[in-house]
Amino acid sequence: MSHHNKKVLESIFAHPISANIDFKDVEHALTSVGVAIEEKSANRISLSLDGRSVIIHRPHQHTLSKDEVATIRGFLVDCGIAPENVA
Repeated sequence: MSHHNKKVLESIFAHPISANIDFKDVEHALTSVGVAIEEKSANRISLSLDGRSVIIHRPHQHTLSKDEVATIRGFLVDCGIAPENVA
């Protein structure tokens, strides 16, 4: 995993929740840890890994909302992914 992707994962897990995380950066970081990203209807995106999945809305701006970051964080925790255990 690249240094940039690791920094993006760290920002997803940061407290307080960051409100300026670029969605494209998150997409690249998630695919680097094996998350499958699938486009759905109505501007939705499905994130899937190890039989778990979550659906989020694609942001109209380039940054994710705090709610979407929290949803992605919860999904990653359920999948056993955290910045400290990703090489």
